[in-house]
Amino acid sequence: MFGGAFDPPHWAHRALAETALGQLNLDALHILPTGHAWHKSRVLSPATDRVAMCELAFGDLPKVRLDEREIHREGPSYTADTLRELQREYPQAQLFLVLGADQLLAFKNWVRWQEVLELATLAVANRATNIGAEVPLDSAAETDLSSVDLPFELLNMPLKNISATAVRARVGQAAQRGAALDVLVPEPVARYISQHLLYQSPT
Repeated sequence: MFGGAFDPPHWAHRALAETALGQLNLDALHILPTGHAWHKSRVLSPATDRVAMCELAFGDLPKVRLDEREIHREGPSYTADTLRELQREYPQAQLFLVLGADQLLAFKNWVRWQEVLELATLAVANRATNIGAEVPLDSAAETDLSSVDLPFELLNMPLKNISATAVRARVGQAAQRGAALDVLVPEPVARYISQHLLYQSPT
């Protein structure tokens, strides 16, 4: 499973999905837009928009399944609950949880993180140390994961210092609204953002 706010889904998300499918030889990759994000202080864009953008970003990849269960779940949505459901649906499968280095570093703050480890193998993509809106896209300094005392499988993915925060900031800055977004997000996602006037205020 590959969960996230996907607000919006960007090229690093797409690359991570492709890498996980290939390297882990997955039979299926569930893309799970977050429902009630207990760990985020800001309000997410409407679920309908995030689901639509995920379809545009990942829909053409083989074996990808857009999974809306967390959006429809009432109350806070926890990864442990989703993995438990997937375990029941795929009782013979080996489950992987696909995530970025930033999430791995914060993993022990997750609700029932020990249960997550029991249910799934963590498959982690490293991330550039700096991913802010002003950082050059070719910045190559990667996050140091040497102190992480958790079992995980490192995905062999080139660094992409793109973040959803940076995408929203670029759209929100009036002077840059004319700048091409397709260096940060797939072109259909960029078009959707423009057509639906998303992220017009800095977030």
